[in-house]
Amino acid sequence: MSSNASEGAVLTGKLVVHIAENGHSYELDCDEYTRVEALQKHLESVSGIPFNDQLLMCLNMKLELQCPLSVYKLPSNDREVFLFNKARMRSDSPPPGPEQVEVIDIPDPPLSSSSHNPHPLDDATDPALKALPSYERQFSYHFQSGHSIYRRALVKIETCERLFQEQKVQERALEIARGSVDHFYKMILRKYTEFVKRYTQQHQGHNNCLVSFGRDIEKLRSTKLFPALQTADYKCLLDFVKVENLWKMVEDCSSSHRQIENKVSEFKEEFGELKLNIELLFSSRASFLINELDIAMKDHRRHIHEQKSIMLALSKDVDTVKKLMDDCVTSQLSSSLRPFDAVSALGPMYDDHDKSYLPKMQSCGQAISNLLDFCRDKKNEMNAFVHDYLQRIAYIQYFIKNVHYKFPVFNDALKRQNDQFEHLKVVRGIGPAYRACLAEVVRRKATMKLYVGMAGQLVERLATNREAEVRRCEEFLKVYGRYIPPDILASMGLYSTPNQSNVDITPFDSNLLDIDLSDVDHYAPESLLGLSSKSEKHGTLKSSLSISNDGSQPSEVEGSSVKFSEKYDPEKLLQGSELLEIAGTSKMEVENVKLKDELASKIALMCTISTECNYESIDDCKTNSLLKNAAEETSEKYLQSVLKVKQMQCESYEKRIQELEQRLSDQYLRAPTFSAAEHISNSALSTVKTDENKSETSGAGEIRIPNATQEVSCASNSLKSRLLPKEDKSREGLGDNVIDPSGMLNPQLDSSMLDTQHGEGHLFDKDKKETLEPVGGTELAASSMAVSVLQPADVSSRETALEPDLVAKVSNDLVLGLQSALAEKSNQLSNVEIKLQALVEEVSKLERDLENSRKLVDESQINFAHLENCLNEAREEAQIHLHAADCRASEESALHTSAIEARRLFERLRSCISSAEMTGFSDSLRALAQSLSNSTNENEDDITAEFRECIHVFAKKVDGLSRDRFELLDRSSKAKAEVEQLKEELDEKTELVNTLYMKHQLEEQANKEKISYGRLEVHEIAAFVLNSAGNYEAINRHCPYYYLSAESVALFADHLPTRPSYIVGQIVHIERQTVKSLPSTPNRDILTPTSDTETSRLILNSGSTLNPYGLPVGCEYFVVTVAMLPNTSVLTPPPS
Repeated sequence: MSSNASEGAVLTGKLVVHIAENGHSYELDCDEYTRVEALQKHLESVSGIPFNDQLLMCLNMKLELQCPLSVYKLPSNDREVFLFNKARMRSDSPPPGPEQVEVIDIPDPPLSSSSHNPHPLDDATDPALKALPSYERQFSYHFQSGHSIYRRALVKIETCERLFQEQKVQERALEIARGSVDHFYKMILRKYTEFVKRYTQQHQGHNNCLVSFGRDIEKLRSTKLFPALQTADYKCLLDFVKVENLWKMVEDCSSSHRQIENKVSEFKEEFGELKLNIELLFSSRASFLINELDIAMKDHRRHIHEQKSIMLALSKDVDTVKKLMDDCVTSQLSSSLRPFDAVSALGPMYDDHDKSYLPKMQSCGQAISNLLDFCRDKKNEMNAFVHDYLQRIAYIQYFIKNVHYKFPVFNDALKRQNDQFEHLKVVRGIGPAYRACLAEVVRRKATMKLYVGMAGQLVERLATNREAEVRRCEEFLKVYGRYIPPDILASMGLYSTPNQSNVDITPFDSNLLDIDLSDVDHYAPESLLGLSSKSEKHGTLKSSLSISNDGSQPSEVEGSSVKFSEKYDPEKLLQGSELLEIAGTSKMEVENVKLKDELASKIALMCTISTECNYESIDDCKTNSLLKNAAEETSEKYLQSVLKVKQMQCESYEKRIQELEQRLSDQYLRAPTFSAAEHISNSALSTVKTDENKSETSGAGEIRIPNATQEVSCASNSLKSRLLPKEDKSREGLGDNVIDPSGMLNPQLDSSMLDTQHGEGHLFDKDKKETLEPVGGTELAASSMAVSVLQPADVSSRETALEPDLVAKVSNDLVLGLQSALAEKSNQLSNVEIKLQALVEEVSKLERDLENSRKLVDESQINFAHLENCLNEAREEAQIHLHAADCRASEESALHTSAIEARRLFERLRSCISSAEMTGFSDSLRALAQSLSNSTNENEDDITAEFRECIHVFAKKVDGLSRDRFELLDRSSKAKAEVEQLKEELDEKTELVNTLYMKHQLEEQANKEKISYGRLEVHEIAAFVLNSAGNYEAINRHCPYYYLSAESVALFADHLPTRPSYIVGQIVHIERQTVKSLPSTPNRDILTPTSDTETSRLILNSGSTLNPYGLPVGCEYFVVTVAMLPNTSVLTPPPS
């Protein structure tokens, strides 16, 4: 098995192939270009497994016939190939036979004698020296016997190792087969799980649809249409459908529902049986057989080691006795060691051999023989286990295929049932659709208002931009107009300005119904959604869905509801606008319109969800998941809004602080340079900064007031209560002067900061109360006072012109006021520091919360990426399934075309068979084959070509059979003539045989019924000869005078023309008579016949002949009566 490739590096080596059924292994020389088909042909000759019954597996891959080994990265040292016999996996295959183990028999060595192996010391005179050769021969025999036992043990232990390795191979083969089954089972289990999930959801939805059909009808009947929508044909929602047709449809759907439920129950039981078989298969392991054998193998290795040690001892003893013999022969024994001492030392060694070493060797050999029997039994158990295991795998694979083929049937059934229930789902969807339409009307009306408001804002922005552009144009002309003549500038077109912008909006809500949200709940109540039965269970779910403003929906609703929410997002409508008062509309009204729009959109979205997602099919686990997701989304949104507000506040703080620092630094630079004022200005600067920080903190709290009405969740109020300090009564009017955070500015503070720019003597014009008033807690007064002290330079020049007393008095009062103000501000500063520390801690806490939120966001992003990967994988798998479905569809189309073609061909064949007579069938079939051959098409499939080839072969065989039929008819006619002739000959032979048989019978009878020639007895056959006196006398050797009676003579001779020369007959009666004389009548003799029994007497009066046989008086004679023998004839003598 070598490849012909000569270019590039070719992978060559040993490919190990293991036989799964018996564990045998084969090493094959091949390379990567060797095809699997050639490998299987070689394995067929080596293993005896037929080519068509071979199944080659490498890892979990099946080796295809036309593929080279390089496809499977073979040959490789770390990859094994297993050969499975498909014939053994069939249910009717016979169990494996017992394992045949051939062990080489090593005979025991013969005992050598002095005659076969003489030694010079055999003729020694010293008995001790003479015993040494005997010991040497005995020790050598012991060593050879032990060596034979050891070699047999090695052969048996090698056989055990081979059987053990074969069982390991079988275990690995079972692991390969189990892995293949597990792969297909996981695929079928995934399909089954998806099917059960789909069926359960559809079954619950359909069951709910059937159960609540009556209630849905009543709801539609009780729900009246909006008065403006009512017509003669439509009064209520029930008028949208035809009820009489729906009840018939409900019966059909209910029947189909029950049928599919029964079929699915049977399918579940079938899959449960498959699952049980799989579990039993995976729980069955061959490791217990391997473990027992492994333990036994390790335990019996000590016997080999013990035999090795004994063999070393025996070898040492043989060497010792040989050395003694050599020393004795060469006379090199030491003076201290005599021959008798050497021989006496060999005796205990012989006893050790005979009583210890050799018995131990034999016991170890017997233990290893028992191990071999144990290994053989375990191998038989493993073979039976593998046979049963592979049969179970084949059965499970057939079971899996059967289950796999049922999935398309059930999916089609579920699809048809779902299509059948679509008409009933219309009844349930009418209510939510009607409520969604009314909510859409409200939403569109609100959208129109928001749309108009956005148009107004757009006009204002355009007007602002136009004014800026006009001012820029005017400045440009002022700068460059004095250099360029006006005519030239006009020619350039630089005197033109932007036109006024005008936005015209055509109302699109004039045709909408005049309804509000209250009308939606009145004319289309929430009970139409079909959620009232589980309002308690799903109330939290509905509220969570309502709070979530990002348009996200549960994972179960991914259809048109998600598309609807993507198309319309209410937050995008006012993106970039600040809800300012526009066109006579307040911010609150705009906010209300926005909330009304959002609420209407959520109502429509809930109607869409209720239409497409049946809440009855959502279990508690999914409900909890939805609630958790909604809560997480709401928390995330809330945290994002809080962080956004905090960021805006921080930016406002930074901007405000920078502005105040800049203003204070400017005023400080313009202030008089005297030490007291310097000290006061520093104190005022720190006070102003503290007050500004405090004022900004108050502003940060007040900015949440208008936003509090915009939040749906109540958590913002609690956060506000933690962040805001308690306001003093002096700050009650502060919130009225605060605007948007981007332009946060306190008018009172700004006016106080700008008081120094109003002119000279402004401080004393205002009254001393304003300067020396105790600052009872208002930061604004302190700031005004501190800023007012920082007067410009011209104030000091006027102050020098005043009288010294007045200056001193004012200075003292000012110092006292500043000291009290400083003490008060120190206390306030301490309080502000405490509050600032609390705020810092709060901010750190918020930062920690922000960090946690960021981590959650990162995890969410990771989960989103994971879900996106899963979605991509699902899409790829769907593409694969779609491609497979397309391939399957094309295959089914090809099969359909092939079936039609085969049907057409079979119709032609049937018409050919049915229309043709017996004589013309061959010609008709030949014509059909010729027609099919002439109509060959290049695009035809293999089945049509095979059918055409079969018809061609069939026509040839039928033609041959027709010729054979004619030949057989000819032979039959000839055979009939020969049979007639043979019958005549048989009749003749029969007659001849009958004749010969009769003769044979006569001969046998003659042989059996022999003629008696001694003393005659009744039932014997006697021969009577005609004597010279004319009487028939019996032929007898010892007893003469037996004569045939006259009746018998008449029986034989009356029908013959002449008397026969002899008569042969069967004796029926014998009469004994004696010839007597009669004295009274001398001329007459008196005969007194007596029989043997003397029961009858016969007196013959022969007239003148008293002695018919001519016998002397007193002579005893016998008269015999005979009968004719069957099938005999009496021969008459020929005439003379």
